[in-house]
Parts: sequence; structure tokens; C-alpha cells
Amino acid sequence: MGRLRDFRAGGFAFEWSGLCNSFASASMSAQGMKMDEKGNLTVRRLALWGIPMSLGVMGLKMVAWRVTGSVALLSDGLESTVNVVAAFIAFFVIRYAQKPADHDHPFGHHKAEYLSAVTEGVLIVVAALLIVNEAIGHLSDPRMLDAPALGLAINFVAGVINAVWAQILIRSGRKYRSAALTADGQHIMSDVVTSVGVLVGLLLALATGYAIFDPVLAILVAVNILYQGWKVISHSIGGLMDQAVTLEEEEAIKQAIATHAAGSIGVHDLKTRRAGTVTFVDFHLVVPAAMSVRQAHDICDRLEDAIRTAHRGSSIAIHVEPEGEKAHGIRVKVIKEA
Repeated sequence: MGRLRDFRAGGFAFEWSGLCNSFASASMSAQGMKMDEKGNLTVRRLALWGIPMSLGVMGLKMVAWRVTGSVALLSDGLESTVNVVAAFIAFFVIRYAQKPADHDHPFGHHKAEYLSAVTEGVLIVVAALLIVNEAIGHLSDPRMLDAPALGLAINFVAGVINAVWAQILIRSGRKYRSAALTADGQHIMSDVVTSVGVLVGLLLALATGYAIFDPVLAILVAVNILYQGWKVISHSIGGLMDQAVTLEEEEAIKQAIATHAAGSIGVHDLKTRRAGTVTFVDFHLVVPAAMSVRQAHDICDRLEDAIRTAHRGSSIAIHVEPEGEKAHGIRVKVIKEA
């Protein structure tokens, strides 16, 4: 399994393969598994509800455009069509990402969520380009709105629905570490910002009588959408590139190791990476040369439980080494027993 090391224990010389691996899906406590399954179910339900929610909001915005003829409201509605496509993609990708590990994907299917987020980011950019194309055509021939009060009222209702739904998705996505759900919520929140800008701009156009505000505002909306799309894409690419956990999360993992590694000599070469809802944690544990395999294994079990408590959903691999090995990488100072 691992490199063979010579050491002595109880007067006998023998070789020891010092690799102690453990994955959350195999040895997680019953309570932890139940909590994760509850989280997965919540994510799936929210993804499913995202489909009728996005369809309803898109319908409201298209009605607002039809009754006013505003190109800015049309741009807002076009962005909502992207929300519909993204909701369908997120639902199917999340179901796939939650499939258990198999022979072809022994580390699970978690990264599929990042593919969904990247796709949504690309769709956002496409929507922005469509808006720019539509708005440029109206710059030379702007016109005032028809039935502005009704159209703006409808768009306002759609914006409120979006704002509430976006907050639910973002909070749940962060809580359950769902990249697809978080990206969907962030996109919808950018839609809310767009709606607010459209409403303010159109009220300004009505108050001043300058119809040119309508297409100009649509272009500004498109610029904001492009920025939001870039944020979604860049975050998702970071996940696909095995980006490490945040500094705060890494500190929590270090603290869990430091306070539960009693009996060992030290910890080094700590590495972390994200893959959807799972965080992979890998490090080397240095133990006294005379320590038995059982004692080292007990320390590993204790560390795994502590890390999963500090950072739920962790998959942990611990490489056990006898003292004398040269430390490298990120080190953790072990707190000695009193």
C-alpha cells in the first residue's frame, strides 16, 4: 500500500506500510450520514423548485415588456430566460453530482456541479450580448413607454420574488456547499440588481421625457450581467482546478488536528481541495518509531472524527510516518497532552 519503513516495537524489527486512508462515505458516523443526506435532499428540492420559480418570473417580466414596449424591460426578461435554462441544468446536474462513488468515479461525481456553474456563467454572457444587440438597435430610434405604471408594477413584483428566492438559494448553497445552487442564486441576485436598475432608469426616463434613457439603461444592464457572469465562471473554474479551502476553513482544520493529535510527534504536508460538496484533506502524521500500528490507527480515527466535526463533509487521507522523516509542506504544531 505505501512505502515500507523499518522500526522497532516490543523488541521486534519489522516493516510497516504507513498509509492510513479513510473516506467520509465509508466511515462517517450514522448521525453525520443522516445530516448529509438531509442536506442533499434539501439541495435537490430547491433545484426542482427553481424550475417553476424561474418560469413564473420570466412570464411576469415578459408581460411587463409586452405592455410597455420597453427595451430595458425586454433585456430584463431575456436575462430571465437564462434563469430558466440554468434552473433545468442545475436540477439534472445536482442529481448526477450526488450519485455515490463508483468504479469509474471512485472519488464521487461532485465536480459535475462546477460544470453546471460554468455553463450558467456562459449563458449569462450570451444573454448580455443579446441585450446589447437589442439595445443598440433602439439607440437611434428610442420611444416612450406604453402603460408604464402597469409594466413597472409587474416588473417590481417579479423582482421581489427573485430577491427572496435568490437569498434562499445562496444561503442553502453555502450551507450545503453546493456550487450549482450558489451559482444559481448569485445569478438570480444579479437579475434583481438588473431589475432595480431598470425600474430606476425607466422612472427617470418618464420624469425627464428623454426616451434615450431606455436603450442606454439596457446597455448598462448588459455590462453588469457580463460582470456577474465572469464571477460565476471564475469561481467554478477554481473548483475544477482543485482550489484549496478558504483561510478560515483551513485554520479550523489545523485547529482540529492540533488539539486531537496527542501521541504523535507532528503533522506536515497538509493539503486541501474542494470537489463540490466534499472537501479532501490530506496530510502526513509523524509518530514515534516504537508506536504500534494499533496506536497510530487510533490517532488517525480520532483526527478523522475531529476534522469532520470542524469541517463536515471531509474526505481524509492520512499518511503515517515514523520519526526522523524530513518535514515539508504546510505544518501543524501538535498540542501535547498535559
